[in-house]
Amino acid sequence: MATFISVPLKKSSEVDLVKPLSKYVTSTYSAGEDQAEYIRAVEELNKLRRNALGRPLDKHESSLESLLRYYDQLCAVEPKFPFSENQLCLTFTWKDAFDKGSLFGGSVKLALASLGYEKTCVLFNAAALASQIAAEQNLDNDEGLKNAAKYYQLASGAFAHIKDTVLSALNREPTMDIAPETVGTLSIIMLAQAQEVFFLKATTDRMKDAIIAKLSNQAADFYGDAFKQCQYKDNLPKYFYFQEVLPVLAAKHCIMQANAELHQSVLAKHKKHFGEEIARLQHAAELVKTVASRYDEYVSVKDLTEKINRSLTAARKDNDFIYHDRVPEVKDLEPIGKATLVKATTITPPLSQKFADLFEKMVPMAVQQSMSAYSQRKSETVNRLVGTMREATNLCNGVLASLNLPAALEDLSGDSVPQSIAEKARTVVQQGGLQSIEQLIKDLPELLTRNREILDEALKMLDDEEATDSELRAKFNQRWNRTPSGDLYKPLRSEGANFRNILDKAVQADQVVKDRYNAHCDMIALLCKPESELNAALPSANPAKTLQGSAVVGVLRSQLAHLDQVKREREALESDIKGVTFDMSTTFLTALAKDGAINEEQLSAGQLDKLYSEHNQRVQASLRQQEELLGQIQTSHQEFSSLKQSDTEANQREEVLKKLASAHDSYMEISSNLREGTKFYNDLTEILLKFQNKCCDIVFARKTERDELLKELQQSIAREPSAPNFNVPSYQSQPPAPAGGPTPAPRTIFNQVPPQTPQQTPAKSQPPARPPPPVLTPPVLTPQTAPTATPPAAGTSTTNPPAAAPPPSTAQGPPYPTYQGYPQYFQMPMGYNPYAYGQYNMPYVPYQAAPGQAGYPAAPPATQGYPGYPQQPSQQPSQQQNYYPQQ
Repeated sequence: MATFISVPLKKSSEVDLVKPLSKYVTSTYSAGEDQAEYIRAVEELNKLRRNALGRPLDKHESSLESLLRYYDQLCAVEPKFPFSENQLCLTFTWKDAFDKGSLFGGSVKLALASLGYEKTCVLFNAAALASQIAAEQNLDNDEGLKNAAKYYQLASGAFAHIKDTVLSALNREPTMDIAPETVGTLSIIMLAQAQEVFFLKATTDRMKDAIIAKLSNQAADFYGDAFKQCQYKDNLPKYFYFQEVLPVLAAKHCIMQANAELHQSVLAKHKKHFGEEIARLQHAAELVKTVASRYDEYVSVKDLTEKINRSLTAARKDNDFIYHDRVPEVKDLEPIGKATLVKATTITPPLSQKFADLFEKMVPMAVQQSMSAYSQRKSETVNRLVGTMREATNLCNGVLASLNLPAALEDLSGDSVPQSIAEKARTVVQQGGLQSIEQLIKDLPELLTRNREILDEALKMLDDEEATDSELRAKFNQRWNRTPSGDLYKPLRSEGANFRNILDKAVQADQVVKDRYNAHCDMIALLCKPESELNAALPSANPAKTLQGSAVVGVLRSQLAHLDQVKREREALESDIKGVTFDMSTTFLTALAKDGAINEEQLSAGQLDKLYSEHNQRVQASLRQQEELLGQIQTSHQEFSSLKQSDTEANQREEVLKKLASAHDSYMEISSNLREGTKFYNDLTEILLKFQNKCCDIVFARKTERDELLKELQQSIAREPSAPNFNVPSYQSQPPAPAGGPTPAPRTIFNQVPPQTPQQTPAKSQPPARPPPPVLTPPVLTPQTAPTATPPAAGTSTTNPPAAAPPPSTAQGPPYPTYQGYPQYFQMPMGYNPYAYGQYNMPYVPYQAAPGQAGYPAAPPATQGYPGYPQQPSQQPSQQQNYYPQQ
């Protein structure tokens, strides 16, 4: 009786996990110990997949352990890599577990770029293998019963988990083996078998009949539910697998009910309800009789039948001779209780006992994304503080340049280059002068062109693949059931548009720098000249030596020195701001473990306030101090200007000195901007190369998926029956039948069967009677009586005799076409030999001579053969064979 149902495994195509995952690791994590460790973990993950799916699995716990370990690792690695069609694209191909390569329901195989699909199929295989291991257990001992119940409950839980998650894990319709209705049915079947194992355990342990009856009745309910699921779902019975399972489920339902009635009858006997005992045994006997008559080839109930019959015979005998209790109807019996001892195992990773996360140090993608957002917020905070200080410094330099400070204090003699201007000229020369700036400006267009070419090439790959996808979608219509490339590439196109916008803004910034350089180019060139030439280029002025000992000059120099100190402190503060570091990964991991989600904005904003609040206060204090000093310097400069002699030459000299100071500041800023621009373009090149690789990977994955889908569609189209419609030519059409009735079709008879008397069937109409065939008497033709015949066409044989009239027959069949000039005469069947007249005992028809030619002598009598030829045996007319079969 112990016939248990197991599920076949799905088969997967080989997938290379090393190349794409290693490429992502090297592009995401900097070179070091972590990167090398992650690459080794990727190789180990690929080995896990090969061990779990790349070889035939034995029906043993070790094989199930390898499947569960791979499934656990998939669950652990899923949040740590961006598995998706438009990011890290890995296409997994699985065949339908129940498909036998025929035209039953479901796809032969399905390829999806979804890790959820891979997890679902691996879990399906784990459940299927668990069912196979359970079916192989020895149920004659407690250990085998315990293992069988455990594995059946694991299989039931796995199938139930797939039922709840498959639609959300896949972005398209799944194959029928993992469809919710299919795995839901399999889950009920596994649960029913687990309940049956508990029934067998209770029977072996000789537990109370009341408990055994409840366990058996519950198992019968489970089998009945599974049978209804298979019977009422339109798509399930199309599978050959379910066509084999259906009778087993029906038989198990009846057997479990019979067992429940058998044990409940024992309980009734103990209560001295002998009529109830007989009624339950009769019902049990009917159930096993049904199984024996309908499902004997699937399940044997010989032992159970004998046991029930013995109990029924004894109960009837005792009741007939002793108790005389009334036997109630089955519908009047009290329902048997139910006891459920099984429960589908909850699927909560890790399922493997030996699981160890290969990527334990790698943070989940949610944390990685939060870290990226935090880094962006931190960069914005740093740039804001540093930008504020630099703007203040530029403002300070501009104010001093407009006041010609400190050059005005150094140029009291009026006949030499001020010390500050000389120092600025040396600084410009040390940094390369005009040549360095011109070289940087020359390099910018090349860097820009390179970045544009990378971006254009990446977007062109997307355009080409999308055009191909649209063309195939228009060709195959609904059959091209994969995600449209236009929808899939939206994030990438948005990213590409963002890069293009960045390049456009960079071009505008480059133009601003170039304009500023052109405006100060002449004065920068003057700063690059030797000090003697620079001194000669400065206009001379009257000496102002009377101001050298003035108090206002000392005050101005003191204020300028204080301002320089503020600038140096600001540079140190900028270094401190850039050097602030804090690892937010622990904070984000804690939040993810606690709440299941990360409120990155709130956590990042709070942490950045703590880190940069002090620096922000120092920046504001520096700005206030600079503002106060600049106000004091402007007041002192007014007093200095009022004491200083002013004439045309002095004013000209002062203007030139102001321009030189402004040129120095502009040179420093332009040089800094150009170097930042060069760094920006080089960094953007790396980012664009990663973007191009991302586009290349997804396009390659889409091409692979396209080729697989095309192959599948071609196979599907090849399997479809072809029934082309065509018009039959008019010359092949059947002419109207003669008025005498339908024309019989000649048939070749090799084995003569004596005529049978047809049975009269009232419901079948008889064909109409045929007219008698014409009686042919071989005439003796002479040239005078020979008919005039039209000469045959060239190349036509004239040696064949004309067709003879067929003997009478009642055979029916499709009529052969008739031809003009030979009404109701037909060509002979295939294989006819015109010389073997004795083959069918047909009358001899003499040769008809052509006009103008004498015929051959007449045929000899029937009893006389041709001279020199073997004699044909004579036959009586009554013994002549019928040419047509008789009905």
